[in-house]
Amino acid sequence: MNTKAWKESAPGVWRMEIGNPQGITPLSWMGVSPKTDAMRQLPQANPPFAWESIKLEQASDSLILSFPLNHTEKLYGTGLQLLRMNQRGRTRYLRVNSDPKQDTGETHAPVPFYVSDLGYGVWVDTSRIVTLHCGSTQKQEDTHSGEIRDRNTDSAWTATPVASRVEIRIPVEGADVYVLGGPTLSDVVSRYNLFCGGGTLPPKWGLGFWHRVPTLFNEEQVLEEANQFRLHDIPCDVIGLEPGWHSQSYPVTYEWEKTRFPEPERFVKSLEHSGFHVNLWEHPFVSPKSELYAKLQPLSGSHTVWGGLAPDFSLPEAERLYKKQHDEQHVSLGVSGYKLDECDGSELTNHSWMFPGHARFPSGMDGEQMRQIYGLMFQKMTSDLFRSKNRRTYGLVRASNAAASTMPYVLYSDLYDHKQFIRAICNSSFSGLLWTPEVRKAKSAEDWVRRMQTVCFSSLAMLNAWGDGTKPWSFPEVEGIVRHYIKLRMRLLPYLYSAFARYREQGIPPFRAMPFVMSPSEIAQAEAGGSEAGLQILNTTDAAYGKRRVREWDDQYMVGDALLVAPLTEGELEREVLLPPGMWYGLETGEPYSGGRVIRVQAGLESIPVFVKSGSIIPMMPDLPHVPPSGERVTLELVHFGTEPGEELLYDDDGETFDYEKGKCGWWKARVAQKPNGEYIGELIGPDEGLPSYDTVIWRFAQTRLESADS
Repeated sequence: MNTKAWKESAPGVWRMEIGNPQGITPLSWMGVSPKTDAMRQLPQANPPFAWESIKLEQASDSLILSFPLNHTEKLYGTGLQLLRMNQRGRTRYLRVNSDPKQDTGETHAPVPFYVSDLGYGVWVDTSRIVTLHCGSTQKQEDTHSGEIRDRNTDSAWTATPVASRVEIRIPVEGADVYVLGGPTLSDVVSRYNLFCGGGTLPPKWGLGFWHRVPTLFNEEQVLEEANQFRLHDIPCDVIGLEPGWHSQSYPVTYEWEKTRFPEPERFVKSLEHSGFHVNLWEHPFVSPKSELYAKLQPLSGSHTVWGGLAPDFSLPEAERLYKKQHDEQHVSLGVSGYKLDECDGSELTNHSWMFPGHARFPSGMDGEQMRQIYGLMFQKMTSDLFRSKNRRTYGLVRASNAAASTMPYVLYSDLYDHKQFIRAICNSSFSGLLWTPEVRKAKSAEDWVRRMQTVCFSSLAMLNAWGDGTKPWSFPEVEGIVRHYIKLRMRLLPYLYSAFARYREQGIPPFRAMPFVMSPSEIAQAEAGGSEAGLQILNTTDAAYGKRRVREWDDQYMVGDALLVAPLTEGELEREVLLPPGMWYGLETGEPYSGGRVIRVQAGLESIPVFVKSGSIIPMMPDLPHVPPSGERVTLELVHFGTEPGEELLYDDDGETFDYEKGKCGWWKARVAQKPNGEYIGELIGPDEGLPSYDTVIWRFAQTRLESADS
């Protein structure tokens, strides 16, 4: 390979064009510009390996690009993977699929980007399916006889010997390939997100609590359900309507069902008056009964889905028609966003649906390409529509790809394993994605509480009652616990919003896995001591044939810089937690813990283990029924934890528009110091015009636990 072909295209990012790439790619579709100023603020990055160590070979129907691998390094990323975190030793077939029930790499959001714990990343920008062999293959010249074991007699035998290279199968026409430097894993991911335009900043109301009503509810039923949240004293900001709001769904019309919603604008305004935003469910496939059908028919693919058109939204005219209809019938009425469902496809034997890979589209794209980036197309079209109104949106999407970090959309799944949902929070952080472990139903009050606790510490806190009508109060015996955590979510909004602002400006994910905050040596050192109770560290990730299991810490994660969340699932009352170095306190218990080790904690059903780093300052607000609208100011509470001084950055703007891009925003520094007499003092330093969303500022010093909202 010509080593001079690698060119630095942004600080710490090197690009090479292989072959003659064709068609739309995720990066070209998004049309974003790298945040080069922010990238220059990252530590200087050098190429992670010698360019001549990268190999390119011709296969029969593809190209094979390979990169060197250290003997012990771990590989993360490859999109939204539900079944494991460390991808080393696995083959990832990165196709969009709504049912990732086997550990093949297929997923709602396949991203051909992997990041190493040694501090570098590799990304292939293409709308084709990519196969990543993450150290799962060995060529003859790389196989050493001394490493070959006898399965009959050697208990150390594995099906996947340690390989020395990553092999990537890319399209025969070629692709743009990027290598990203570190020097740390966190720097690599920040660099990737900034190269893709930075992270999204949702509207403040998007970080409140969401509730989706049963699918065939009418206007009166929806309004009554919303009113019940106020009567039960449970905060809620978004009411989501499921398929029944359409005049026809599967395929869809995008038009209101007039018997259930005779006056949509009045309905939306009524909810808005009570502090609720409206989110509408939809999917891509257009019904013959839609007023759009005739206009979109010549602009659609060769194959239908559920009898509906699959529009080619890479065509400007198809995009214009979609936006015009959605503006006139939804956005102009006050609708605040969308749930973009079923833009992925399924191959289950009893539930197979999607246009095939050989489908033809008017733009020249085929079914494989369209399926891989259909979710990106829908995200960008709807996001651009709201941007044209200077309104921020936040919504849900069931398929995505690379370069999606600027999109105000959160992934979800119709699968429902709680442990997998927690792992997805961790894994999404490596690939510029957001994820919600949405709650739909529960086997018991215990399962209900554990799921609700987890979702309140995720990027979108939502209960989806579309199928069985569940409510936060469906298990009366635990309603108080559920209310407590939804209110805690509301109180933490200033902290969450500031974490998302750092995502936008610095590329740092607001929710992130443990390898972001602990180096491989720190994790190994913490594990070496076992747990403080002397118990064996539990294992979560199977190796070949289940012979050996290795802990990946894929069941805990950071929220911002200061909070560590370690959820429990049904049947668990205690668990082990990997704590980073430093002093930590139980957020609600005040119990102190020395970090840099594995601890074992107990937590009854009334609590989820959440830890706050000593010296942190957590900005909080009252647990209001809903997020205040722009211009309405509330009290800001700055809570200092632990005994050491500290600093925290607080971001604020109007919370609803894009005026922050014109400079109408600011960062404030909250600082706590200690006087010689032991007294703590705090100061808030920032723009002279003051905080847009807060009037009174209250300080609380040297806390070791968070008092409840009723204290």
